[in-house]
Amino acid sequence: MKNNKATGIHIITGLIIALCLVTTLIGLLYTTGGKAHTFINQYGDAVKIYGDGLYAHDSIFKASTARGTDFVTLFISVPLLMIALMFDIKKRSLKSRLLLTSLLAGTVYYSASDAFGITYNILHLAYIALFSLSFFGLILAITSIDLSQLKSSVTKKLPQRGIYVFLFLVGIALIAAWLPDIITSIINHRSLQAIEVYTTEITYVLDMGIIAPTALICLYLFKKQSGLGYVLLAIMLTMCVQVGLMLPIQSIFEVAAGALFVGEPLSTIIIQMLTKVGSFVILAMFSLCFDIKLFRAISPAGSGSRSNYKVN
Repeated sequence: MKNNKATGIHIITGLIIALCLVTTLIGLLYTTGGKAHTFINQYGDAVKIYGDGLYAHDSIFKASTARGTDFVTLFISVPLLMIALMFDIKKRSLKSRLLLTSLLAGTVYYSASDAFGITYNILHLAYIALFSLSFFGLILAITSIDLSQLKSSVTKKLPQRGIYVFLFLVGIALIAAWLPDIITSIINHRSLQAIEVYTTEITYVLDMGIIAPTALICLYLFKKQSGLGYVLLAIMLTMCVQVGLMLPIQSIFEVAAGALFVGEPLSTIIIQMLTKVGSFVILAMFSLCFDIKLFRAISPAGSGSRSNYKVN
């Protein structure tokens, strides 16, 4: 049964990697020869549509962001997931499974963003399959970890105050970043300012509805030195590192497509880039530091033999 669960996780991860390769390569390389054009949405606002390739019916901002995400997923996230998969197949240790689990959480976010946030296109079935595999793969990976073993295997002291502050800031900052937009739209009796051609903003849903609460729950469980708290901590730290890598690349794609800073002076562009991207990059650096400390704190054998600390 244990081997069956591990094999299932590895097969699911392999399928996730294959689907990520399909969605990202098509997102980056597929072209229809179309051009950008302006569309008047249901609120009477002019929206510039990308017009070409997989994201032809998406706004130029959403399409360029998605292409930046595809680039990072293809060249960073997928290789890391491949390495984690091979590492877990070989070792099947707490560290290898925790690393694989934390990276699978990133594919859940990526696939949910595509499945719910991208205008319907030829890859819709692939998005659904990727989201389903990522979601259930993450559940299987988490349940394959013996939480009591993980708790007892963390033998080195972690920078608790720093991690407390980090988790609190992530939880509060994500709510503070998006909530004013929603409150303002309600007061003004209109939709979100950046709704463009969409019915909702998936980033607000994921960040405020899942990521922020997870950060605060993790803070509570980490204070109690819970095994689940360590799992959630690894997930939060790894995802923040990925976001820190992704945002600069997304911004480059957005600027290249003319979705950001059109006609603005260089000084304004620099200031906005530093505030928009710089803060997340700094947060990612702290995340990487804490992530390394967490994995180094996990003893390969803990208080028992190495074989006792194999995962399912």
